[in-house]
Amino acid sequence: MPDGLILSRDELLQSHDYADPQVEAGYRLHGGFLSDGRYVSPRTLVRTPAVERWARAVVDKGGTLIDVSQDILPTETWPNFAQSKLLLKAGLDRTFWTSLTTTGIVEARGAALCTVSPPDFQPLVLEDLSGTLTGHLAKGLLWAHGADEGGDPGNRTVGAHDVMWFAVRDMVFAKDLYPTPEVERVTRTEPERQMPQIPPEHENLIKFLMSVLVVEVRAESFFAHCCMLLRDHGLFTDRRAEAAHAAEIVERIRQDEAIHVRYLQVFVSELRQFTFGGIKGATFIDPIWDRVRSFVQPERRRAMYAAIQAEAEQKLGPDKARRVLAEFDSLESQSDVGKARSAA
Repeated sequence: MPDGLILSRDELLQSHDYADPQVEAGYRLHGGFLSDGRYVSPRTLVRTPAVERWARAVVDKGGTLIDVSQDILPTETWPNFAQSKLLLKAGLDRTFWTSLTTTGIVEARGAALCTVSPPDFQPLVLEDLSGTLTGHLAKGLLWAHGADEGGDPGNRTVGAHDVMWFAVRDMVFAKDLYPTPEVERVTRTEPERQMPQIPPEHENLIKFLMSVLVVEVRAESFFAHCCMLLRDHGLFTDRRAEAAHAAEIVERIRQDEAIHVRYLQVFVSELRQFTFGGIKGATFIDPIWDRVRSFVQPERRRAMYAAIQAEAEQKLGPDKARRVLAEFDSLESQSDVGKARSAA
């Protein structure tokens, strides 16, 4: 077995030695800064290079890594940048405030990954899993993901991504500007059996983590969207310095999230390569991955549009609201329209 492919839980959860902690908007946050001022994500001293070694092993064995670029998404971030800027310029800030708040709430729910006990895949496959990422899911990988999102369950004094998003929001908006939104589940797993080749508990974990991966890829698009808005000099003019700094915090979250996309990419890629009962995993993994990544929620967009319309009418009056909404509609991305029609 090549060096560095078998690691302990303690090794995978090691963090760097920070020169300074991360403290923002009065919150003590995870991660920290090295002596040269660079931000370093928590629990990545060993985890990040280990995931890269497992990724190389997939390719070295003749496999391929699944595509996790923005191209796999059936729709783009909505409202898009031009639409979001229009709303903010018109004083319609509830959509962006709600998006930041909702993201923090969803991140907090990610702490549930700390409690997941994955089933053992070794009895199902021909290959030795001791030196694979799949063989390390229960050795800290899922726990680290959950702690990154919703915080270490054993240390509630340090905030994670949930609190970081609230810090971003509070830097550019009043904390209680609007009522806290009700947030639906963002992951989607279908209850019916779709992988009869493996036990239900293994299938459920695979579908769940595929869904989490899609959420993470979609989140990366939203992170970029937020940074563009926060750095636009025509927006947040009364809090320009705070908005620019908020974008830096979003960039730290993006850095933290990169390992989540990468390890889930490697996990699904390994499953495709493993031999289950004489057949390659790709034969039943690929159709499910295609189905999970193509899921769309048109009802969510309709609800958001209705909320935008209601805010516009309340704040601008019916005539100006109609003009703003007409311009909003004209800014709809043609590529997004095409993707949505294809997905439908």
